[in-house]
Amino acid sequence: MDRLSMVSGVGSDDRGTRERGLRRRFIGREEEEELPKFEEAAFEIEGEDVGDVGRAVDDEFLDKYVPRGQIQQHTMRALVDSVRVVEPGKLDCSEWIEEPTVLVTRFEYANMFHTVTDWYSAYVSSRVTSLPGRPHLVFVDGHCKTQLEETWEALFSSIKYAKNFSGPVCFRHAILSPLGYETALFEGLTEHISCQGTTANSLSKNPDDRKTSRLSEFGEMLRAAFGLLDMPTKPPTGHNVLFVRREDYLAHPRHSGKVESRLSNEQEVFDAVHSWAANYTKCKINVINGLFAHMSMKEQLRAMQEASVVIGAHGAGLTHLVSATLDTIVLEIISSLYRRPHFQLISQWKGLEYHAINLAGSYARPPMVIDELSSIVRSLKC
Repeated sequence: MDRLSMVSGVGSDDRGTRERGLRRRFIGREEEEELPKFEEAAFEIEGEDVGDVGRAVDDEFLDKYVPRGQIQQHTMRALVDSVRVVEPGKLDCSEWIEEPTVLVTRFEYANMFHTVTDWYSAYVSSRVTSLPGRPHLVFVDGHCKTQLEETWEALFSSIKYAKNFSGPVCFRHAILSPLGYETALFEGLTEHISCQGTTANSLSKNPDDRKTSRLSEFGEMLRAAFGLLDMPTKPPTGHNVLFVRREDYLAHPRHSGKVESRLSNEQEVFDAVHSWAANYTKCKINVINGLFAHMSMKEQLRAMQEASVVIGAHGAGLTHLVSATLDTIVLEIISSLYRRPHFQLISQWKGLEYHAINLAGSYARPPMVIDELSSIVRSLKC
């Protein structure tokens, strides 16, 4: 949208966001309290002619292009519905933002998987609109900061919060980013998307509408944002096996700090893998303890980049597969209590070799895991 103005009427219950004691104030609050609520004419767009005023789009447009679907509080639909057309020269602006800017609403913003869907949505929005560089971002939700904010700041030119605007702000070029729930990363869980991942270079030489390089390009953007593209992707000798762990951590003040167990004997399995690698004689195997909650984002991405094999129980940490190199092999350990294809699909759309161990419960017999891992390592000529 060109010449869009964000005026009064963009609100959320963000009490405490500018005060001390923030952590205490967010305990017990539901996410819905921090989502934006748009009054009529919360946004205005300049019309071309005098008398060209009123609602920017009708219900038919909304149902066709921004359907509500299963999303209970569709903030982007509400934003578009709030836009009103005003006559030329009638925009009231206390500030002009001249550079292209993506407007984003974050959902489940302290969860790694859902945050990656938001990163991906903002990235794709900038790609399909052919922006020459990394755009600026404005969060139109009322969420507080999390540890994942550093990646937003690394990926995009700048980050601003609509809740901090003190007056009407006008955008020369505003881009409305789809919700993370509406990306292929999420919708592919319930809809069949027949697509295989490959590289952009491969597609340019051999165009194929059944293949995509979009997820690989996104992973490269993530690694580039942290200066990793020019670093070696694999160790000079041997192979790294990255074991992605699930552990208790406090992602957000209202989060309990406890994760749901998807592998009840994870430590036992990790110890068995570590012992197997230490005694493996055909080549050097380095087992990396993927305690991502204790690592910076750059360290997490580098561990994924350098891994020949990634192993782990189903969990948000495996979302880092979006930044894995195309020669990475994935081994997912899946509890019978939680069989969902998140990481099988990411592997498919990245073009990664994928293996799964489907458990009868949440206990994995270490010898079974070692057998599968040994087979994978042998395929690496090791």
